[in-house]
Amino acid sequence: MGCRYIRELSRPYSRKDRDVGPFTNNFRLGQAAGTIVVPLIIPPLEELTREPVTLGDHLRRRRIELELYQKDVAAKLGVTTSTVWNWENTGSVDLRFIPRVINFLGYNPIPQPEDLLKKLAWYKQVNGLSLEQLGTEMGHDPEQLADWLIGRHIPCRRNREEIEVFLMAVDSTY
Repeated sequence: MGCRYIRELSRPYSRKDRDVGPFTNNFRLGQAAGTIVVPLIIPPLEELTREPVTLGDHLRRRRIELELYQKDVAAKLGVTTSTVWNWENTGSVDLRFIPRVINFLGYNPIPQPEDLLKKLAWYKQVNGLSLEQLGTEMGHDPEQLADWLIGRHIPCRRNREEIEVFLMAVDSTY
């Protein structure tokens, strides 16, 4: 025992004797010393600050507002997660899914035009109808509807009146 006591006395001044952290030559500072407090300010998401342009932008904004994941939205709309991702990033939604997306949004972001044939195209789009389905609803040939909608032919007065009557019957905002 006497030998150990002599060894401890002859030991040079070590880190254990000083207030120094291991592996450094720095002195340990108190808890508050050297602490910089930076307030954390998280800016709002860009999706929530800029005005949505495409249907995909509206979909992303609504999903974020509801705090849902893409997989949750996909399950509600009956599509895959990658489909929702594509819609959000490309902005284009398949015609047959537009009614589901509008229903999920709770509003219709597609503005209704003033022109009669553009209103017919708008009706076809927001209801996700094919030309065949629209032709069945209206009682017109799908080829004839296609010619009207792309501007190849202009409907005669009688057909324009039929289109007006059809739109008034199916759309309360006409």
